[in-house]
Amino acid sequence: MIGFRLFYLLARLWLTSMWLVAPAMAEIRFDNALGSDILGRPVRYALYLPPEYEKDNRSYPVLYLLHGGGNGQPSDWFTIAGLGQTLDRMISEGTIRPLIAIAPDGRRDEANDIATYFLDDQDGRVLWQTMFFEDFMPAIEKRHRAIGGGDARAVLGISMGAVAATIYQMQAPDAFAGVAAISAAFRTPKQVLDLSSDGYRSRYAGVLGADLKGEERLNETWTALLPKTLADQTDKARFKRIPRLYFDIGADDPFFEASTDLHFAFRNAEIKHRFRVTEGGHDWNFWRTSLEAALLHVDAVLTRGYGE
Repeated sequence: MIGFRLFYLLARLWLTSMWLVAPAMAEIRFDNALGSDILGRPVRYALYLPPEYEKDNRSYPVLYLLHGGGNGQPSDWFTIAGLGQTLDRMISEGTIRPLIAIAPDGRRDEANDIATYFLDDQDGRVLWQTMFFEDFMPAIEKRHRAIGGGDARAVLGISMGAVAATIYQMQAPDAFAGVAAISAAFRTPKQVLDLSSDGYRSRYAGVLGADLKGEERLNETWTALLPKTLADQTDKARFKRIPRLYFDIGADDPFFEASTDLHFAFRNAEIKHRFRVTEGGHDWNFWRTSLEAALLHVDAVLTRGYGE
């Protein structure tokens, strides 16, 4: 009887000690919103807070997550891609440093029949990119204990979001430590010209202008967003020493040709970057398997892991 009671007491002590030292859990919140004077409406976002966030007072770097087009939305990162579990594991293993991840809603409205590309409309009707820089990021980094500043901020995008991530980095090189672009949906001129009227409208009626046909689509706005234009007009000094831009594209992706054009344009401009080609298409199977390598790049630019 004494032996059993001793065993029982020891077991209770062990269980109590395990409960006391249980690791803090990360938290994912989906129903968040910030007001925007520029858009004149709230902008919703999904939020990942790293383990220990609620237990300490430290500040964290921020990773902005830009989702894909079509039916893409902020929750995709966590419900389909499983990004929360990947971050939990990599942080727990010490592979990457803890960070806050923010996935803004890049949809135009509930119908979302015209993509925003996370950019400003050509006619100025919806200024999503302006909102992101002037309203959203400052408010986010005030609300959620962010370190703040470009060197503590990165962007990860897929498809449509990968295009925006690239453009953001090139147009505002000091605003981010770096970006990771998975399956960037850049199109060749032929692909834009070949789009049906409905196909063009759903993708580019906002960014390039509505009801454009033929060569009208390849206008000044289109030219301003070409990789060569972005490379020629950016501050190249920011990209001389480390590869702030990381691209991963599937060999069977319909945007492969335009992505290789981007790679050559950046290489010819001596903009240091990483360009990775692996098997796969333009789908969640490819994106899920690409996340870990992209996060390693994000961590490297945030922690000077490239030897800066």
